[in-house]
Amino acid sequence: MNGSDYYIPAAALGIAFLAKLPGFIRRCHNPMVRSVAGLILMASCGFIFAAPPTISVVNRIVGTPNISAPLVYAILSVFNTCCIVLLAYWREGLGQDVQRRVRRWFAACLAVIVLICGSFALGEAPEERLRDLDTYYANTAFIREMIVIYLAWHIVVGVVLPVVCWRWSRVVDGWLRAGLLTLLTGFAFSTAFGLAKGAAVGARWAGSDWDFLSTDVAPPLASMGAVLTTAGFLLPQGRRLGTAWEAWQTYRWMAPLWRRLRAMTGLPAATVWWTPLSARLCDRETDIHDDLLTLAPYFDIRTMTACHQRALDSGVRPGDAWATAAAVMIAAAITAKETAESGEECPETGTDALSAVLGTGRRGLARISRQYGALRHDNVAA
Repeated sequence: MNGSDYYIPAAALGIAFLAKLPGFIRRCHNPMVRSVAGLILMASCGFIFAAPPTISVVNRIVGTPNISAPLVYAILSVFNTCCIVLLAYWREGLGQDVQRRVRRWFAACLAVIVLICGSFALGEAPEERLRDLDTYYANTAFIREMIVIYLAWHIVVGVVLPVVCWRWSRVVDGWLRAGLLTLLTGFAFSTAFGLAKGAAVGARWAGSDWDFLSTDVAPPLASMGAVLTTAGFLLPQGRRLGTAWEAWQTYRWMAPLWRRLRAMTGLPAATVWWTPLSARLCDRETDIHDDLLTLAPYFDIRTMTACHQRALDSGVRPGDAWATAAAVMIAAAITAKETAESGEECPETGTDALSAVLGTGRRGLARISRQYGALRHDNVAA
């Protein structure tokens, strides 16, 4: 693998981190949010600092050959720990028992990092190795221990987590199940990376040469594992994204009717764009409700019923037929109110018609508004 094979996924993960950074800052006191931020950041840093060009630069800046090795091992150890911690938070919440276990995991990770750094400091690795340090120094005192400690931690995490993901995925569904199955695949690649590295090191101990497992097979496995693992933790956010998209779609669909009703009442139709979408959506729905109340005396449920039947007879789906019929009735009521012709009020049926419209809920109002916009467009085109 060359530098771009490391830097491209690092850039993708970096963009994901920056995209979620505002949310991380707003909710930085939430341990789960900190774990997600740490996981994405460590995954990106792992790719950056494991790239051969970066290894060379770091070694040269520090002035110590192969100093990048303990640095990369430490970053990847933290990444693995963030995976464990985030999965624990996902499954069991933020209770005191989980917090105690999390502290123990991080304490174990810190111990692993201290042992890695201590072993490197005690050993001797004078010749810089950009791609094959694991096998080249497999029989060197203390450097050998450093490699074994890192691989042992990596493999333990890579074996435990897929089991947890698989058991949990059997009792959930939707986005969470998709995320867990993606995580399982990612951890499988990560475990395969550790086993390939371990096999190459073990072969050196036995006097054989399986270095290709470490230099050619393991790096792509690590890259795929890190990307899939990060994606697995982000996938359950799809449910939140889906909810946000539905809210935005509802807000946008409400616009035609909202603007027309605002114009009818003479009230401003300005929008404060920097307010949260949920607040804007609630305000728009409330405005439509209030303005429709003023139209209630002009509603004629007979008009809506007749239009609904015509739409059904022409093959329109029931939901769309109802929305179209309500939009036609509202358009007729607006015209009647603005012309203020005598005899246009229908107080007997107006309340029933208003209840029928408002009873469709927020999403129903949005569909009615969308059909109303289509009616106005057709009238303008005609």
